Amino acid sequence: MKRLFVSDLWMGNKKAFTLLEVLISIALLGIILPALYESVNMLKDSNEHLFKYVEKSKKITKATKTLYLDILSSDGNITIKKDDFSRLCIEQTRNSLYELPSAKVCWIVMKKEHALLRIEGNGYMLPLRADDRVEADIIMKNLEIFDVYYSKDKVLVLIQQAKKEPISFMVQGIGKPKKKKKNSKKKPGAGRSRFPSSKRANTSGSSDIKSDTDSLK
Repeated sequence: MKRLFVSDLWMGNKKAFTLLEVLISIALLGIILPALYESVNMLKDSNEHLFKYVEKSKKITKATKTLYLDILSSDGNITIKKDDFSRLCIEQTRNSLYELPSAKVCWIVMKKEHALLRIEGNGYMLPLRADDRVEADIIMKNLEIFDVYYSKDKVLVLIQQAKKEPISFMVQGIGKPKKKKKNSKKKPGAGRSRFPSSKRANTSGSSDIKSDTDSLK
């Protein structure tokens, strides 16, 4: 009597793939694999675009944060000149990128590539001279709008790059520097005429003297 093992029974019950089934499987793989490959490529491209967008967003966020801190840390002595773009100069700010205790910072837009430039230093004037010791950093390029408005204690900033959404923010609580008052105390007897009322100098002809000197100019 022939012995049958469990393995023999299992192999006997298993059906082999026919040639047609194998060909159908290969055809289905030929359809699925290219689609899967395209999906992987699209995912890779989308990740690259997302990474670039995040990097640009970081740069824009860093730029706006730097400008915000420049204004917020200023002494309020801010000058703005309007042309195609605003030119912002902060005479003194505690926000320094180069470890200065205080610095003068100017934000200007260059004609080349409409690049926004941040200039930091001390004791310089615009336009810059060859011997000025300053640090200049290009913050962003392709600007269409750079407007700054200063009213009372508020500074409003509008920034827009080409084909980008505009960015705006406001800094409040900026106090303008107080002007030093001159000493108005008068010395005793100041403002009084040194001549008695009967001996005061005659100034009726002073206007005639002025007109004569003007005619000689």
